[in-house]
Amino acid sequence: MRVLHLVKTAVGATWALRQMEALVGLDTDVHVAIPEGPLVDKYRSAGVTVHLLQTDFPFTRPWNFRPLARRFRELVEQVHPAIIHSHFVGTTLTMRLSLGRRNSPPRIFQVPGPLHLENAVFRNAELATAGACDYWIASCKWTRRRYHQSGVSPERTFLSYYGIDTSSFQRRPPGRLRQELSLSKDTRIVGMVAYMYAPKRYLGQSKGLKGHEDFIDALALVRRKRRDVVGVFIGGAWNGAHSYERRVRDYGKRRCGDGAIFLGTRSDVAELYSDLDVVVHPSRSENLGGALESLALGVPTIATNVGGFPDLVTDHETGWLVPPKSPTHITGAIMDAFSDPKRAAAMAKRGNERVRALCDLSKTAREVRQTYELLTA
Repeated sequence: MRVLHLVKTAVGATWALRQMEALVGLDTDVHVAIPEGPLVDKYRSAGVTVHLLQTDFPFTRPWNFRPLARRFRELVEQVHPAIIHSHFVGTTLTMRLSLGRRNSPPRIFQVPGPLHLENAVFRNAELATAGACDYWIASCKWTRRRYHQSGVSPERTFLSYYGIDTSSFQRRPPGRLRQELSLSKDTRIVGMVAYMYAPKRYLGQSKGLKGHEDFIDALALVRRKRRDVVGVFIGGAWNGAHSYERRVRDYGKRRCGDGAIFLGTRSDVAELYSDLDVVVHPSRSENLGGALESLALGVPTIATNVGGFPDLVTDHETGWLVPPKSPTHITGAIMDAFSDPKRAAAMAKRGNERVRALCDLSKTAREVRQTYELLTA
């Protein structure tokens, strides 16, 4: 079976690369339309046939859509796929508007996150472009429910998480981060691992998507009660948001002083997790986000009750689930984690088991392959 995937970036979205590599292992003839970038060679090494084409809809330059649509139709005629599988809103719009509602192979939009569905204008715009040959793979339960609530038939929606190779997530020996930062073994470390996404003004956002400001406010409250706690922020600016990163760093120093430590973007994140006593994911909109990684490594996890987080984090069972935009609730969860480390570790162990049951790449790739077979039967 030949499938054409649409990915808008060759810099990030490694979750799409992992999935395609696993699909190749399931005897799928995988092609991808993707712009030039550092991951292109990794796609090729994974056995994926690469076509260098940026298929993201040109929102800021809509006059470029007509030539893009022509090139995209030519690519589809060349590849002649049994399925077209898109991984972003922009690539989905290009796919649908270029090919029209009919005379197209089945088309899948695997929804990477719920952000566009949380806004009625963007949600309705996406739905308005869908035709009879369009289907959706939700990558969290919230997304699937939102499509059902919007009138999409359950027969046209599927659920499959973007998987990970769970066998590669092994917790490293602790000490590296503490040694780097000259922190004693008695210092409690609360971590946040996330890139810094600048607020999207057109969505009415005044603060970053990942909730850095909310974590800073919570950390300031925690440090009023426990001076032995520091917060470590791992992850720098995303997509050139350097001015926003500077604002976050300045805000953290203003509110928490030396208790807020910013490491920027790191390539050794898995090794740093071992020294984190608890990890906070304070996102205001999210899919599974960093909770997938922290629980896969068995680290006590606090997450906001948004998007796909509840699929992995059940409050006081596999972690702590708190309301979004609420530093006081984050503070309470952090203090609770520190009050009983053994219970926190037990919850993290259950969370690790849930991740391995739901998100192992071999399982999720089989689910996607079965969806292909169903739609082409």
